[in-house]
Amino acid sequence: MTSRRLVIKVGTSTVTSPLGLNGKVLMRLAMTVSDLVDRGWRVVIVTSGAVGAGRFRLGISHRPRTLPEKQAAAAVGQGLLMHAYESVLAPLGLASAQILLTRADLADRQRYLNASNTLQALLDFDPPVVPVINENDSVAVDELKFGDNDTLSALVAQLIEAQWLVIFSDVDGLYDRNPNHHADACLLPEVPAITPEIEALAGGSGSDLGTGGMVTKLAAARIATASGIPMMLMTGRAPERLIDLVEGRDPGGTLFLAREDRMESRKRWLAYGLSPKGVLVVDAGAAHAVQSGGKSLLPAGISHSEGEFTAGDPVRLMSLDGHELARGITNYASDEIRRITGRKSAEIEAILGYKPADEVVHRDNLALL
Repeated sequence: MTSRRLVIKVGTSTVTSPLGLNGKVLMRLAMTVSDLVDRGWRVVIVTSGAVGAGRFRLGISHRPRTLPEKQAAAAVGQGLLMHAYESVLAPLGLASAQILLTRADLADRQRYLNASNTLQALLDFDPPVVPVINENDSVAVDELKFGDNDTLSALVAQLIEAQWLVIFSDVDGLYDRNPNHHADACLLPEVPAITPEIEALAGGSGSDLGTGGMVTKLAAARIATASGIPMMLMTGRAPERLIDLVEGRDPGGTLFLAREDRMESRKRWLAYGLSPKGVLVVDAGAAHAVQSGGKSLLPAGISHSEGEFTAGDPVRLMSLDGHELARGITNYASDEIRRITGRKSAEIEAILGYKPADEVVHRDNLALL
């Protein structure tokens, strides 16, 4: 790809105000996008705010509490949100395109590729179309509960092989402690790697309107940086600072550095596009073979399994101490694995009466984390 690509994730607290959608912020964002396009960038916006916009239109004074209430607010707010983006982008000569996704759309490999092709086509127009992506909150369940637009933005950055992922938030970046509780909290300007110590700094949701917190932002950073894409977490109150970022100046915020050992496309999909259905806990020998030896997972290396799943489902590979090692596609269902756990591959057919494969998870269908 020859064009430079940037994904912007905009949170609910950025695009809404106590009176509804924040037109001033959206206009400043649109002007920044137009400026980026003039500089040769292709921009994709992943936006929250449908539930917040619908809540105000419906006259709901509180944050929606039940799933049907959230979905109703999203159904009303989705059109309002898209109209707001179109109204600020069109006067600047930019067309916009609405794309509604759920995690399931990216968990299916063919639909994943279809989404990639659609985005590619939109960005190839001259002038480029600005895709405005949101989760399909009027029918989604998990996405509403866990604030997955942060994760979605990282997956979209993968799809278009972006040079940058920028997450706008109501906070300035990642702090060494909660700035709402500690006046001496310090902003971390750069995070070379997402370590357990960094993960421990994440807190819960900080806004009445949004559903995502720092936990989901770190999850997005993990996905993006593993894909070779740096991520900037910064305030959404000054979107024009993006120009500083693309021109090599410090825009303020926290920069999460990209990993040099970038995953290839299918491995990225295996690691982050799928929603695991179960867990395979492996012993120390199997963990070493998988992580350092590039080996497949054999039944002899499994300590025990958790969850109910079928052959072909995605699963997590966990160490005995609870560390997630990898994700992959299992060749066996959970009930079959329970019967062959700890046994040699040569024994599988005698135990089950058949043997689809020697490996429980083949190395070609396994992605290390």
